[in-house]
Amino acid sequence: MRLLHTSDWHLGRAFHRVNMLDAQSRFIGHLVTTAREREVDAVVVSGDVYDRAVPPLAAVQLFDDALHRLADLGVPTVMISGNHDSARRLGVGAGLIGRAGIHLRTDPAACGTPVVLADAHGDVAFYGLPYLEPALVKDEFGVERAGHETVLAAAMDRVRADLAGRARGTRSVVLAHAFVTGGEASDSERDITVGGVASVPAGVFDGVDYTALGHLHGSQTIAERVRYSGSPLPYSFSEADHRKSMWLVDLGPDGFLSAERIDCPVPRPLARLRGHLEDLLADPELERHTDAWVEATLTDPVRPADPMARLAERFPHTLSLVFAPERPPQAPEVSYARRIAGRSEEQIAEDFVAHVRGAGPDTREQAVLRDAFDAVRADETARETAR
Repeated sequence: MRLLHTSDWHLGRAFHRVNMLDAQSRFIGHLVTTAREREVDAVVVSGDVYDRAVPPLAAVQLFDDALHRLADLGVPTVMISGNHDSARRLGVGAGLIGRAGIHLRTDPAACGTPVVLADAHGDVAFYGLPYLEPALVKDEFGVERAGHETVLAAAMDRVRADLAGRARGTRSVVLAHAFVTGGEASDSERDITVGGVASVPAGVFDGVDYTALGHLHGSQTIAERVRYSGSPLPYSFSEADHRKSMWLVDLGPDGFLSAERIDCPVPRPLARLRGHLEDLLADPELERHTDAWVEATLTDPVRPADPMARLAERFPHTLSLVFAPERPPQAPEVSYARRIAGRSEEQIAEDFVAHVRGAGPDTREQAVLRDAFDAVRADETARETAR
């Protein structure tokens, strides 16, 4: 059986104010063409179909078009909700849509109920694990501690229990939306930290033939049978070095055989340039970035006049301008943005405590801060999904 693994479409999302709907539409066309030309037996979409819980109408129309084109192709599709999606909204009409071969899996309670497809070698069971917000699903899975690893482990226990009751030789595919240890993040993923921990070990998914992951936007291999497809389009300049692609996965009679990367069409390359303004404008080596979307970091000690307009003359698709003036080594001036870069919300709060009283929080206070942030995230998620 041949699978096409994709995720993180983020329909409706812009890139630094550039509308991406046309590019997203081209990707859907590329997906359908690939499925037809490479004789794909099933498409799996591992969450974050939309960019937000209540997507704009144009994004909903594009999703509707994608569903019709996949259904017309006659290739079964299995799709889960991600942390950006409203599971309840995405799952509306799932029963009817399923009759057309598009299987939406958005209910955590159904983790152990697979979509079963068959090929010449027997059945393949597809288990959809939508994004599991620990605070909201811990009672469903009967776990005492609300953490990503505990709820995913409980969900996978249901998967393995169901698989154990099926015919010998049944192969299995799990779709999951999570941050798995060893994965490389980018700036465009929403933080899902709970209890100070965001990631789960890959061993949680032991016992299945292939795990199709979503959430991280870079295509990457955690283990031979555990992979992220990544997003098909870039959504931040931190993805400048990404190769946007999907995985074409072949399952044989005994399980996983191989995986091949299929490149996705992107509207423009990304370029991150750094230096003095005059150097960026004059350097002949930068000519290759003329047609790229550009993020320019200016290191001039004094902010130059009209930098954006001057950069746009040479790089007409400049979208982001950052100032990082060169300072003597002893200079104390460091911007707030640079001080907090790469730090989590909890770490920033702990830094604030240390700043105002001269010492950071102790273990008990750290736990209080983590619980407060977890409660806020769970409340926000509950309010989004209840809309």
